[in-house]
Formats: sequence, structure tokens, C-alpha cells
Amino acid sequence: MIDQIIAYNGSFVEQKCYEPYVTDKYPDKKLAVLTCMDTRLTELLPAALGLKNGDAKIIKNAGGLILSPFDSAMRSLIVAVYELGVQEVMVVAHSQCGACHMSYSHFYDEMKARGISDNTLDTIRECGIDLNHWLEGFHDTEASVRTTVKTILSHPLMPKDVIVRGFIIDSVTGALQEVE
Repeated sequence: MIDQIIAYNGSFVEQKCYEPYVTDKYPDKKLAVLTCMDTRLTELLPAALGLKNGDAKIIKNAGGLILSPFDSAMRSLIVAVYELGVQEVMVVAHSQCGACHMSYSHFYDEMKARGISDNTLDTIRECGIDLNHWLEGFHDTEASVRTTVKTILSHPLMPKDVIVRGFIIDSVTGALQEVE
């Protein structure tokens, strides 16, 4: 698959198909969106929000979560605010999310089946990583959005003038529901 993508890319560049997407690094709408990496949102989310290339910084991870105040999603938001001029943040979870109800115990069985040893898992734990927390999903989408919004708003490096609001997008229709 990667070789096919590389071949396509060569043609894309040669034919200058990139030209409609040329923009700079600063988001035109001074907006960042933290959302899930779900493939249903790849085109649906920007279309449903009316965003085009260059409008917003879109940060994606499994579940659209901030697991800790110093994880990579939070780091990206801090960079977006201080380096790229972001003034507003949307946290956008979605219906029927695969991160809902995921757990380390499920991943453990999958890891073992794919050759990861208990010794490796023990070494990770010895480094201070709580795999139960790190690979845990959530069980209530609205509560997860509230927690993520609260984590962003209460972060010691997040300026108080940045607006942060949370939403759930319908994975089929794109309808937004604000989480208060």
C-alpha cells in the first residue's frame, strides 16, 4: 500500500495537483480542533464545520482525548496558541467512537497474539507507564469531552483568553451537539 501511495504522490506533484492547497502555517480562522482519528471524520468533519485547507489546525488522536496535561495533544494546542495564533479551540468527539469502552485487557490479548512478551510489558511498567490508563478509552462521550475541555482550560500554560468549547459530531450526518 505504501508503494502505491508513493507512486501516486509522484504523479500528484508532477501534475501540480497541490496548487489548490497552498497556504501558510497560520490557521486563517485562528482555530484549533482536537478530534478523533476515526476515518469517518477525514472528510466529514471539515465539511460539516465548513473548514477548508488552511482554516484550522486539526489535531487527531484515538478518541480526541487529552490523557494528561503534558501529552502530545496538549503540547500541540500550546504550540498552536503561542506559535500559530490560535484563539479558539474546539474539542470534537463523535458518535460510535471506537475508543469508547476500549481497555488495556483487550489490547493485552492482541499484543500477546502478535508477539509482545510479558517481559516487554513489565519493562514499560518499570519505566513508570501505567498501561491500564494509557490504553484505556472512555465510557461516556459527553463526560470525556467535558474532561478534555476542563484539562485544556485549567492547564497552567493555557492563556485565559483562549476560548475552548466541546462538541460531539454525528459520525453519519455531521450534526454537532455542544457539550456543556
